[in-house]
Amino acid sequence: MGSGEIGLPTLQWLANSPLINLVGVVTQPDKPVGRSQVVTAPPPKRLAIGLNLPVLQPLKIRRAEELDRIRELSPDLIIVMAYGQILPKALLEMPRIACLNLHASILPRHRGAAPIQAAILAGDQVTGITVMYMSEGLDTGDILLKRSVRIHRRETAGSLHDRLANLAFEALPLALDLILDGKASRIVQEESEASYAPKLDSESGKIDWSDDCWRLDRLVRAMNPWPSAFTLVQTAVDTTRRLKVHRVLPFHRYTGKPGVVGRIGNRGIVVGCGSGALMLLEVQLEGKRRMAATEFARGFALPAGTVLGR
Repeated sequence: MGSGEIGLPTLQWLANSPLINLVGVVTQPDKPVGRSQVVTAPPPKRLAIGLNLPVLQPLKIRRAEELDRIRELSPDLIIVMAYGQILPKALLEMPRIACLNLHASILPRHRGAAPIQAAILAGDQVTGITVMYMSEGLDTGDILLKRSVRIHRRETAGSLHDRLANLAFEALPLALDLILDGKASRIVQEESEASYAPKLDSESGKIDWSDDCWRLDRLVRAMNPWPSAFTLVQTAVDTTRRLKVHRVLPFHRYTGKPGVVGRIGNRGIVVGCGSGALMLLEVQLEGKRRMAATEFARGFALPAGTVLGR
């Protein structure tokens, strides 16, 4: 069960394993995507079709008729990664052996929908994959196994997503071996250490220039590639447009007013923060292509003293 790209390496491994009979893939319904709103199948469905696997796409997994369709498959194990719907108790108790979730953080830290972004935004040095027994709570089930990786210095959510996708399909076989050998542990999560990573939306990347440069640097990297960090810029015709900020460098020794363009150099546009500054390296004006900040500055009236974010 999954809806995003992060679960694809795991799905591919399950399909290829000679020890596993993969009886079906459950994912979200097709939906309109992009500016053109073309109806698109979720990535697991596209992979499953190529593997000639049955695909179920319930609109609401809690409906009795949808649960009956899954029950007809008689699953011994259900493996979940980034499915996107809360699973009811009836489904959690359906498999003969277990219902396992692959979560992209070291639980109980960063429970919830956006653990990868939350780890970067918090400045964590380590994250990983937790294999857990699913319960009715939000990522509250007992832990079977953890695997950790270091977060790189200039890591983005996109690059960390891809590394954790590969780590997940390495962790799952180890977890299944422990289960089949009767050696799988159940470690209760420590509630006092829990934190939550809420679902992102298009406003999650809004830049508050009063923040210090280090936090804003993490925000830009955490929101890359989606939903993207952004600020507001005023055009020559006195309209306000969104300016996505894709890549920056922090300068903690710079002194300037928050949101005010200080200078435009050979590498980028320097903007003051609550403490320090950010050099904007790559930006994208609403409705335009992504480009180097220096190229943007040449074609857009952005003199020193311009205030961003209004």
